[in-house]
Formats: sequence, C-alpha cells, structure tokens
Amino acid sequence: MNDRRQFLLNDKSVGAGASVVYWMSRDQRVWDNHALMAATMFAKENEKVINVVFCIDSFYPNANLRSFDFLIRGLQEVSETLAKLQIPFRLLYGHPPDTLPICLKELGCATLFSDFDPLRVKQQWKVALNKVIECPHYEVDAHNIVPCRLASPKEEFGAYTIRPKINRLLPEFLDDLPPLEWQQSLFTSVSVQHAESTSKLNATEILERMNLDRSVGVLDLESGEKAAHKALSDFTEHRLGMYNELRNDPEKECQSNLSPYLHYGQLSAQRVALEVQKADVASENKAAFLEELIVRRELSDNYCFYNPHYDKIVGAAAWAQKTLNEHVLDEREYLYSLPQFEQSKTHDRLWNAAQKQLLLEGKIHGYMRMYWAKKILEWTTSTAQALEFAIFLNDKYALDGRDPNGYVGCQWAICGVHDRAWGDRPVFGKIRFMNANGCKRKFDVEAYISKFELSKLLF
Repeated sequence: MNDRRQFLLNDKSVGAGASVVYWMSRDQRVWDNHALMAATMFAKENEKVINVVFCIDSFYPNANLRSFDFLIRGLQEVSETLAKLQIPFRLLYGHPPDTLPICLKELGCATLFSDFDPLRVKQQWKVALNKVIECPHYEVDAHNIVPCRLASPKEEFGAYTIRPKINRLLPEFLDDLPPLEWQQSLFTSVSVQHAESTSKLNATEILERMNLDRSVGVLDLESGEKAAHKALSDFTEHRLGMYNELRNDPEKECQSNLSPYLHYGQLSAQRVALEVQKADVASENKAAFLEELIVRRELSDNYCFYNPHYDKIVGAAAWAQKTLNEHVLDEREYLYSLPQFEQSKTHDRLWNAAQKQLLLEGKIHGYMRMYWAKKILEWTTSTAQALEFAIFLNDKYALDGRDPNGYVGCQWAICGVHDRAWGDRPVFGKIRFMNANGCKRKFDVEAYISKFELSKLLF
C-alpha cells in the first residue's frame, strides 16, 4: 500500500511491547482496509503481534439504537472474519481516551494505528489520547481515495477548486487494491503464531446492555461487508447504467444506496470506484457517479477537517453570512417547531413525505434532501435555528447521519457552502432557492407523496 496514506500524530518512539494495535473506528471492515494492512505490515516487519480494538461510546452525539444496531451488526461480521484469521479483536465500552490507554498497556502496545476521521469529536479523542500514550500513533486515511491531508492543506472553496487537486493525485492513489488472497496471507502470517482466543460478538446482547436512545426504530437493512459488496454489485448491474439521467428522480430510484456502507466503512470507496470503472455502461454514467463518490464526497471531508465550525452558520462563507443576516427579520409565511418538523406536521405534503421517508427508511432521496433542508430555512425563525434543526433531524434519523456529507449537505442547502450567490429574494437572500413547482418539473411529485403520505409512524 502507499505509505503516503499514513501520518504520524505524535513524536513518541516505538515501544518495547510485543503488540501492534489497530484502533478501528471509521473503517469497520477487514478487507480492502489500508489501516489494517498498514498495521499488519508494520507488525510483520517488526515481529510483533497484531490486535484490533474497537471502542463503543454510548454517548456519541446523536447516536441511538438505529445507528448502533447497524454498526454492531457490522462489527459482528468483522469479529467473525478476524476470528477465522486468528486475529485478536477486543470491544471496549466507554469514552475512548479513558478506555483505550488501559487496553494498550494490557496488550503491550508498541505502536498504534488508527483511522482518519475529520469530525471534531474524533479529532478531540486523538488529541486527548496522544497526551497519555507512550507509543507512536499513526493515522491512516482508508476512507478517502486521495488522502484528505494530501488532497489539500486548506479548506477549499468548492468542487471546482478541489477537483484538479484530486485528479492530479488519482493516478497515484486509485490503483488496484491488493487481491483478497494477498491480504489474507498477510494477516495470517502475522497473527497465527501469536493468536489468542477471539470471542465473536453477539449484537443482540451488546445492544441490550447499552444505555441508548431507543425512540428511533431499527431498520431492516443488512449490515456488514458481505451486504455492502452485494449492494455494490446490485448498483453496478442494475442502476449505474441509468445514473446520469435518472439520479435526481426520486421515483426512478437510481441512486446507489451505498451511503450507509460507506459511512460505516463497511465498503472501501476505492473498491467502489474500481468496480464502477470496470462496469459495462456508458462513460457519462461512470463519470457522474465518480464525481459524487470522489470529488464531492472528499470535498466534504476537506470542509469538516479544516473548518472547525462545520455545523454552525459561522462556518459559511462571508457572503452567505452577510446575505442571511440581511434577511433575518424577513416575515416567514409559516413557522414550525422542531417537534412539528420531526412529526411531519407542516402544510407541505411534499416536505412531509420526505420527512416520513427519513423516519421510516433512514434516508431521503438526494434531490429531495436538498428541498427538505431549504424549506427548513424558509420555515424557521433564523438561519442558526434552521441549521440546528436540519442537522439534528438528519443525525438522529438518517442511517448515514453524523457524517461529513450530511453536515455539508445541510450547509449547502441552508448556508450556501460550496455554492455561489444567486438572485436576492426574501428569507433566502442570495442562497439558492427551491420550491415545489421546481420539483414538479423534475419528477412525479404526487407519486412520491403517495408512497409515504399514509404511512404510520411507529416511533
């Protein structure tokens, strides 16, 4: 693998312990995982044992039964795969900066490897952890195709500024992943001689013992690496060929449905890109999807990594803050409270249908999510309140919530992040406007509404 994917986060010397530990977090998979491969190669070169550790924090912001159910079912598969490879796996409970140092000492950790994650809470964990551990800590970007730190050293203005930087590095990083056989050979060559008992996880038992918000129901969606690869095959075989033309039509359902698997790291974005490139479909469909998968997705990581206010109005560009402040006192035709939004109780049948889709399916079609967020701006007392409501609802109910894509999606719709100024109008100022009539010109609005209008909310 490319060594430029990893970054040393502290100045500690390699310890005398017998173990190399991979702290799995954002990339919850065994195969095609650059972080696990980097840790294992380091262990092999230095004749160390390899251990994998995952920390579960029940108090992770806005996480609940829905998100933890999907996460833990995926980890159950991870534990089973690692057990077959005789790689020890430990599940820790509690705040990682408190629980992980104790575990590292118990395992005799000589060097620590972890996943790259741009979000504030994960960065804070690492800062706190590095103050107390006595070994080197390498962060490996296994989530982005082009590592975020290498793609750009600063916050980018938009897709048009980051695209050439990413494209310049793609030949280096969008290379063939090591074959599964090689990965398996690497893992077993390190672990088999030093294997200790590895207990498989029981998702049901783990969820029962956790103190979680159980008001958000779980979803009937397969989790884990096998399900992720099955979803990828389904997309490339049945919908990729229509992606460019129909992706913005909620009625045609041509989106990839890969977002949850990418969010939880159960699927490598690099693997997705390689499979899409090989697909026997027109080039414009591949190009449209790869623009979303690579440029837009990695632009979101860039924004959250370099902008500490990625979830606040002060994280928006100066022009956007100015125009929104100029219209803060504009009269709103409708105003709704958070419970009214949450329970789909607005005057707008189309918006209510989108919110019901979020509650029932854990997602909103990409085009409708833009409309959904912009109407929240239109029907709240301030931009700050609109952004707060949108992020809260997305993080609470979307299976891919608490993700850079979600924060940037809300910021784009409400605060014009990565967008440009448009014509001035009430409430929105120069932020891009959307309305129901525009949706009617795009797709069959009544058909979309009918899917969800009569649905009963069970939670």
